[in-house]
Amino acid sequence: MTKYFLYARKSTDEPDRQILSIEAQITELKEFAERENLEIVKEFIESQTAKIPGRPIFNEMIKRIESGEANGILAWHPDRLARNSIDGGQIIYLIDTERITALKFPTFWFDATPQGKFMLNIAFGQSKYYIDNLSENVKRGLRQKVRRGEQSGVAITDYLNDKVNHKIIPDPERFPLVRKLFELYATGEYSLKDLRNKMTSSGLISRNGKIFTISNIQMFLKNPFYYGAFYFNNELHQGAHKPAIAKKLFDKVQEVIARKAHKMKRGQKEYAFRSLLKCGECGCSITSETHKGYNYYRCTKKKDNCSQKYIREELLAEQISNIIQKVSLPLAWTKKMITELDKEKEENVQAEVTFAQNLKSKIAEHEETLDKLLDLQLSGVISTEEYAAKKQKILNQKIEISEKLKDFEQKGNRWLELCRNFILTANQAQIAALQRNFSEKKNFLKKIGSNPLLRERLVFVEYKNPWKLLENSFAEARGPAQQQAVCGVNSAPSEAGNRNFTTWLGD
Repeated sequence: MTKYFLYARKSTDEPDRQILSIEAQITELKEFAERENLEIVKEFIESQTAKIPGRPIFNEMIKRIESGEANGILAWHPDRLARNSIDGGQIIYLIDTERITALKFPTFWFDATPQGKFMLNIAFGQSKYYIDNLSENVKRGLRQKVRRGEQSGVAITDYLNDKVNHKIIPDPERFPLVRKLFELYATGEYSLKDLRNKMTSSGLISRNGKIFTISNIQMFLKNPFYYGAFYFNNELHQGAHKPAIAKKLFDKVQEVIARKAHKMKRGQKEYAFRSLLKCGECGCSITSETHKGYNYYRCTKKKDNCSQKYIREELLAEQISNIIQKVSLPLAWTKKMITELDKEKEENVQAEVTFAQNLKSKIAEHEETLDKLLDLQLSGVISTEEYAAKKQKILNQKIEISEKLKDFEQKGNRWLELCRNFILTANQAQIAALQRNFSEKKNFLKKIGSNPLLRERLVFVEYKNPWKLLENSFAEARGPAQQQAVCGVNSAPSEAGNRNFTTWLGD
């Protein structure tokens, strides 16, 4: 008498609702076995797709058939046994070698004859075709979504799935929080752990109420989705969703991440002005160390003999404060320059139109370049890898220009806004100089100057433009009362100095 193994399978990735659940298959098969007087010696239950070989329970059943424990299989349909050519061919081979002498299906007829094996082959082929066609339909749907700028799957933190319109929309609760996450980390003053703790206290938690891990925070900071792009098949695509941040902010965050990756080893003390200065005598880096509770800075003296000595951190901070104060813009200057900028703004309406049109032309050029690049890839002139790399570069450029256009259309007179921001920043320079935050002093010094040197315990720096012009304008206006002008007391700009400085900013 033929002994049968009962095999029931259903995987979560099978969308066909006509396929019975495992429990229903077992019930139907047992009733069928009772009607047909079939002896079931063991049941094999599996919840796994059959589109690829390697199902452990199926393989175990085949091995036990080869060992002679049973010579028949009872299943709901041939597609329960195989949806790939390897597993289907293995069953056909076992029938040819008479290890399997009977296959029973309530929904399919089979007999171990040439005609029966031919029909079984067709059934296995139809099952494979269904899977292949389903896979292709899914891929085609995904590609179409990508063309529309839509990313598939569950929306990331800061966004929600709009199940009605099938789009990804901003999460009103978390949208401003993730933007704040990027803005804080871009300052360079937060570790990932400190950032996680601060944002958790601000309410940035997962949808199920759990606190994000540090690795979660790092993944957020590296995800291009937040500036309006996403990856599909390792290829960057422009999204149609609303960006949470500008790409400029995203790039700044990546710079901070790269810088922190090469920072001090874990457990080593952090010094505010380390990696800031070079030795003015030999050009080596200025390092730092602590003696008797005080922080000192000195030349590493790695090249030649160097005569430079130590300097206390407090004295170094005082000198940096004086350098910052030299470009601190007094209130009288600030008011006068803002007035000049307001007048200039009224005279630049036509310039705005021309500038916006130029940006739109550049965007159109990049779109045309992307189309030509795709044609080259489809015609086989360039490889898929070359296409993806070049496309990513051009697409990022297009996104950056689109952001400039959007920013300009929203704000207008972009350069005037930059001038205004610079003037207001210069007006705040004295605050940075006088406060006790050494990290802020370091950041402000890097903003206004380049190539800072330490020689004979004195700090020297080359002012960047327009800070250099601002410092020169102050030097002309100060005269004997230099310190008063620096501190913004009883100071007034000369007409020539104010006009030249404002004109330079406009250029």
